[in-house]
Amino acid sequence: MKSDKTVDLVVYGREACHLCNQMILALEERQKQVPFDFQVIDIDTDSDLVARFNDRIPVLMSYSDQIEICHFHFDNAAFDDYLARFR
Repeated sequence: MKSDKTVDLVVYGREACHLCNQMILALEERQKQVPFDFQVIDIDTDSDLVARFNDRIPVLMSYSDQIEICHFHFDNAAFDDYLARFR
């Protein structure tokens, strides 16, 4: 990436969520190709997050500007479109 801006992402999900685990694995695979950081936040630790994301998890978002990239399943095209902002 040519930008000095760090790509920080967040996965909003919950424990024992197979879709969440699949998205995390997909992100870990993409980290082998493209530099970015991500964190996982368990929505069940915050009632506001439950209200916001309960029926849509996992949700992949940019952490700093809260832009949703995809939800339910990892979307390579949407992810690449988001990363193109940093090239």
